Amino acid sequence: MTDPTTPAPTALETNRGRFPRRHRILVVCLGNHNRSPIAAAILARLGGDRVAVHSAGLRERHVGKGAHTNMVRAGAEYGYDIQDHTAVKVNGHMLTWADTVLAMDRAVLAELQATADPATAAKLSLYLHDADVHDPWQDAYPAFLECVATIEQGAARHLP
Repeated sequence: MTDPTTPAPTALETNRGRFPRRHRILVVCLGNHNRSPIAAAILARLGGDRVAVHSAGLRERHVGKGAHTNMVRAGAEYGYDIQDHTAVKVNGHMLTWADTVLAMDRAVLAELQATADPATAAKLSLYLHDADVHDPWQDAYPAFLECVATIEQGAARHLP
């Protein structure tokens, strides 16, 4: 028997109804210039209406700038458009907003963990379960293509 003083859960609370709540994913890399923007595009496309995805970086170096031209090109070869991406630095509001925070490598994860409160710490994980996503920053173009393929292959495990 239910307690008559307890209101029934709303559609948002049950994740059902006409407008179910999307699973919120934040993808974080070092500069929000290569890996996290393409990961956000991949997760958004594959997750469709089930997810809301944002990306950010730990450093300010690329804030306000677009994604690396080689990543834009590599993403386009796989059918992902990140041409309009603008880099941002991760902040507390983003971490609070997210249901899941995915770090692209162990160093990023360690830095996030070092500053996380208990609620945020519970949301943190590595994008690839047991490996880093290589940052192709100074590599030749084929490394950017490989990065996109690696991120695409790892995406499904993060989608509801």
